Parts: sequence; C-alpha cells; structure tokens
Amino acid sequence: MGDSAEALEKVRVDRWLWAVRLFKTRGQAAEACRGGKVHANGEKLKPSRFVRVGERLEVSKEGILREVKVVGLLEKRVGAKLVENYMQDLTPPERFELLRMTAAQHVLRRDAGLGRPTKRDRREIEKLFGE
Repeated sequence: MGDSAEALEKVRVDRWLWAVRLFKTRGQAAEACRGGKVHANGEKLKPSRFVRVGERLEVSKEGILREVKVVGLLEKRVGAKLVENYMQDLTPPERFELLRMTAAQHVLRRDAGLGRPTKRDRREIEKLFGE
C-alpha cells in the first residue's frame, strides 16, 4: 500500500501524458518530450521529469499547441470519462477551430484536371462539415 501512495507523489511526465490520453502510447509521449514538444514554465521537459499538481504544461501535437493543467497524478491509463479528474484542458477553442479549418482547406483544395470529387473525398467533406 505504501508503494502506491509513493507513486502518487511523483509521476514521470511521459507516463502522465499517456495516462491522461494525450498520446496513444507512452513511447509517443516520450518522443514528444525528447523532440521538445512538451514545455512547462518555458522549459523543455525530458520524459523522466516528474510533474506536480497545479503545474501547467504546453503540448504541441498535430499542429496545435494544447495547454493543460495537472489536477491529479496517475500512472495507469484511465477511461476517457475519468480524464477530467486528473487534467484540465485550458486550450482556447479558437485553436481547435483553426485546426479544423486548416483540415477543411486541405480536403476542399483540388488540383486542376482531377475532375469531380470521389466518393471518398465526398465522405471526408461531409465529415468535416457535419452534413
């Protein structure tokens, strides 16, 4: 029992990012840290650095800078509904909208001579605009 209490006092940043579902694998979380895509207080974080409750992290992923606050510590992955008990997402909604619009421009842009959109193209367009 004392071992689990000690584990909750300090958790590696790569393990925490994976546990709160910001990355699919712990390896991806560690690679993001090594690649300089995870910051706290303006400093790049190594995968082995411990996170603290109340700390704000900036995670650059998929073309968007996500800002999250550490609310609780955990080492094991939890269900998506429980993530809000451990992480508060402070990312402005405008960033998500910008990412969505960028994706929409990519799908809607067609080079000359390609003809009509294919069925696959149409489905991607409908998925973006919720038709």
